[in-house]
Amino acid sequence: MTPQQINLVQDTFNMVAPIAEQAAALFYDRLFTLDPSLRPMFHGDMTEQGRKLMATLALAVSGLNQPEKIIPAVQHLGRKHVAYGVQPEHYDIVGEALLWTLGQGLGDAFTVETEEAWTAAYMMLANVMEGAAAAVAG
Repeated sequence: MTPQQINLVQDTFNMVAPIAEQAAALFYDRLFTLDPSLRPMFHGDMTEQGRKLMATLALAVSGLNQPEKIIPAVQHLGRKHVAYGVQPEHYDIVGEALLWTLGQGLGDAFTVETEEAWTAAYMMLANVMEGAAAAVAG
């Protein structure tokens, strides 16, 4: 990621943070619309699940300037997701739901450059998670 992309992701995340609860609800609604088979992976209070999602995103986004500091946590998350039944193909669906959600939350601020920056950030994080998951599952 370029420094400009990192700044764009961080700036736009700060725009979404005030509507974190609604953004999380939009994300999960979109995720389950894209792939209803994922719904059974989520148990309990979805509002709390949404809070965890947004907290995890906040940690990842804030650490994009120094990825070496967040990689261990991202790897741990990838390993944890194996136990939930997450498969490699699910990462693309999650990415699609995330980008759609950002588009809804940011409106006109979700420019082509913003989408490219978020795609780069998500791909970097997803690749780290998938690598860690593959080491566990392999």
